[in-house]
Amino acid sequence: MELAFLGLGVMGAPMAGHLARAGHRVRVFNRSREKAERWLAEHEKTGEGGHAIAATPREAADGAEIVFACVGADDDVRAVTLGADGAFAGMNRGAIFIDHTTTSARLAEELSAAAHERGLFFLDAPVSGGEAGAINGSLTIMVGGDEAAFAQAEPVMRAYGRMIRRLGPAGAGQRAKMVNQICIAGIVEGLAEALHFCIEVGLDPDAVVEVISKGAAQSWQMDNRAHTMARGEFDFGFAVDWMRKDLGIVLDEAKRRRLSLPVTALVDQFYADVQRMGGGRQDTSALIRRYRG
Repeated sequence: MELAFLGLGVMGAPMAGHLARAGHRVRVFNRSREKAERWLAEHEKTGEGGHAIAATPREAADGAEIVFACVGADDDVRAVTLGADGAFAGMNRGAIFIDHTTTSARLAEELSAAAHERGLFFLDAPVSGGEAGAINGSLTIMVGGDEAAFAQAEPVMRAYGRMIRRLGPAGAGQRAKMVNQICIAGIVEGLAEALHFCIEVGLDPDAVVEVISKGAAQSWQMDNRAHTMARGEFDFGFAVDWMRKDLGIVLDEAKRRRLSLPVTALVDQFYADVQRMGGGRQDTSALIRRYRG
């Protein structure tokens, strides 16, 4: 299958690599050509080969059956989809655009309508699982959009997705990702407080975590981040800056719907404290720095 992938960052590069290894021909675009050249050098002999670098999103999308994107934020997605050099201008009628970026649901609805006007399909499909999930091909993918387009795209996304589910029309995937980030924010804050308390009362955090992780307190964050949090190690991919971007999207949606999310709002401000401490590029588990320094 002829595919295009826009955005070769921490998540996009391994995801595009899985598509190449699955046997598809992939044309890639990245604002920094150096990253695209590194990706091509690594994958030029995978699958059927014939992978290439495009100069613009439109060139990448030309003739592709499915175009994938994983970029930064709402404005970045608009930049690679709309306009004379955007992917929509290069896609054939009936082609599918899949956006793996975490954005506002309103953007997903906007781009779904714009795609429909051009005879295209748009799926909002944010992911969860972090850099490790992208590398290991075990991401969770939450999808909104046309049911028939999803049925066509889902087998292709299996190259890097472990759990893939359509949750409703355009915007549903992004709203499901908001739910995911609300949960993570509360869990990481609870874990940070618990470890701080554990250390301050003189307990061995590794020993305590080993015990309580076998009971009701267990979580993915505890299993994968508790020991490193206690040691002050925070270099694991998903940065505080990106979490604040995501929580901003959540809080904007909640405000628009007149919903109160007090814990989420509080943790967002705690992450702002970590940014002021210089931890913006550290992993979200750096939340414990508010307590431990």
